[in-house]
Amino acid sequence: MIGIIMFFTALLMLLVGFPVAFTFGGVALIFGIYSEGFAEGMEDGFVEHFMMGIQLFDMMPYRIYSIMENTILMAIPLFIFMGIVLQKTKLAEQLLESMGILFGSVRGGLAISTILVGALLAASTGVVGASVVAMGVISLPVMLKYGYCKKLATGTICASGTLGQIIPPSIVLIILGDVLGVAVGDLFKAAVLPGLILVGSYIVYVLIRSYFN
Repeated sequence: MIGIIMFFTALLMLLVGFPVAFTFGGVALIFGIYSEGFAEGMEDGFVEHFMMGIQLFDMMPYRIYSIMENTILMAIPLFIFMGIVLQKTKLAEQLLESMGILFGSVRGGLAISTILVGALLAASTGVVGASVVAMGVISLPVMLKYGYCKKLATGTICASGTLGQIIPPSIVLIILGDVLGVAVGDLFKAAVLPGLILVGSYIVYVLIRSYFN
């Protein structure tokens, strides 16, 4: 029950407009303190277990240092940094222009370029929201300028941005590998084929949609 309450509390705070970091941190802190009290009920020994919940936070420094020493998780900020470099140096924008020239003679060539560049950017950053926003700023005005349907343009950008969850190097796969105790390299190998299938499926859909419209 307490997990459900935590979920909806965090969701409500995000919808109100609280920053993500303070929302997740605050909800975890508050419910972590109260968890021991709620576990025993409001009537029997609530105050004593409430104080035990506070004492449990003495273990937090050990957990923080163990995460900092994790060599697998070190890859996450480096991949995010690589994605930021692609975005800030306008390499992603130049890559989109080059891909647009390459597929310029193909119907829906700009949308295909958006899928390929979006998949690369999403896989680099691992953050879906950042990838979608970046590709929206870069490619959406160009696609609308060339007469692309708004639904197709926005759908292409959103679909390509979500590919970062599965296409290596994926931050989600790195976290899963650390939590589940599975080799990250094996997860990357297993995710390559499904990711390529998704990219190919999106491209085929764009080609079919562009051919009939």
